[in-house]
Amino acid sequence: MSDTQTDITASHWPMLIGGADHEGSADAFERVSPGNDVVAGRYARASLGDLDAAVAAARQSFEQGRWRWVAGAEKARVLRTVAGTIEAESDRLATLEALESGKPVSQARGEIAAAAEIWYYAATLAQHGYGDAHNGLGAEHLALVLREPIGVVGIITPWNFPFLIASQKVPFALAAGCSVVVKASNFTPGTTTRLIQMLREAGLPDGVANVVHGAGDIGGRLSSHPDTDMTSFTGSTAVGKAIMTAAAQTLKHVSLELGGKNPQVVLADADLEAAAAAVSWGAYFNQGECCNAGSRLLVQASVADEIVDRLVTLSRSVKVGDPLDEKTEVGAIISDQHLTSIHDYVQSSHDLGARVACGGERLDTDRGRFYAPTVIADVPPDSKLATDEVFGPVLSVIRVDDLAEAVAITNGTPYGLSAGIWTSNVDSAISYGRAVRAGTVWVNTWMDGFPEVPFGGVGQSGIGRELGRSALDEFTESKSLILKAGSAIGVRGTAVA
Repeated sequence: MSDTQTDITASHWPMLIGGADHEGSADAFERVSPGNDVVAGRYARASLGDLDAAVAAARQSFEQGRWRWVAGAEKARVLRTVAGTIEAESDRLATLEALESGKPVSQARGEIAAAAEIWYYAATLAQHGYGDAHNGLGAEHLALVLREPIGVVGIITPWNFPFLIASQKVPFALAAGCSVVVKASNFTPGTTTRLIQMLREAGLPDGVANVVHGAGDIGGRLSSHPDTDMTSFTGSTAVGKAIMTAAAQTLKHVSLELGGKNPQVVLADADLEAAAAAVSWGAYFNQGECCNAGSRLLVQASVADEIVDRLVTLSRSVKVGDPLDEKTEVGAIISDQHLTSIHDYVQSSHDLGARVACGGERLDTDRGRFYAPTVIADVPPDSKLATDEVFGPVLSVIRVDDLAEAVAITNGTPYGLSAGIWTSNVDSAISYGRAVRAGTVWVNTWMDGFPEVPFGGVGQSGIGRELGRSALDEFTESKSLILKAGSAIGVRGTAVA
């Protein structure tokens, strides 16, 4: 065990409520790494009373205007300071996230770097708060449309990309002037807690950003809390529906980034070598535990056998193992329960008449829990293997005759998070991109993203957008301010020299 790992696994993480460390009223808990079977960290646990205290602290900070009325330049300074701290601590954060989640440390490091860029971008938005003006309402009226912070936001983040997803929400809420309570997954709370600590160190006023740890009862209470104005959630579609139901009781605003069954379409005229490499990466990145995983391959029948052969070769060369090994490409599965769920889906392929071309098995290791990168050929497009979110390193291959069939199958699930197409024909690319129901469509690439470009889904993949200017708008409400100035010079025909 490296010195860095020893330092991190010895860490105890309190919550942060009202600007102070908080141990919580419930018993603390530990997280055992799914990749190494070592204790990744120890964490304070919130009771419902602790959660209420965090919401109360956020509400007080908002109503008192401790952050809401701070100038944009000062907001930006705090956010930029956090971005710099993220960069300075990237190795430590990546190691902790790899231990908690089981993802390869090299991928975790890339996510930490991407998060820092998001914080820098959000800082620029903090200085560009905007509204609108309507001066064509006649001589007597002027209307201003203000964008004001929505209030107190409950933020609930998942275990698969804890630091990155927190960074897609928290800085934009703060840039808008909101106060937040963050509930991190009890699988992976460490890096999120450190993020909120960074805000305190950067000078964020007490109570503006709070973090609590706990299981579903804490998240449920936060999503339904009568004293929050919005819930921002990333996770499963099933939980997203429950959050919408809870939000209905107070008609609070919701932003939901949910599941996906994302297709990668490969047409016969594509660069097959490049397509196969990208399809493999898109299916196995983060062990396939990714709402944006390209877990369905829709390949034109004339090149299907060649693509499957290429994917089998690539899959067998993927290095699976210790998340802390820099060469690891596929790490550990988050839990025993989830490992069983993945394998059950793969086992069902036999009943469908599909063929496991490679993988399809748990890996026998001394420590941790791992699943082999798996390609399943000839999957029926209406089967659960083709329509359900498996959330593991499993790629379902579906043959299609032409672009029209690829569009029909793409739109044949209730999800609409992302899609991609590989083709050398620009008309095919544009036609597919226009026809499919998805929040993001990639052409001859997969999973490229930028802080400036909005991300989110349609249908049962969610509501709202993260990143880009849209992310700032999610945390604001519009207010119309209408002024009447009938006595002004120049009104009602009065001449102005």
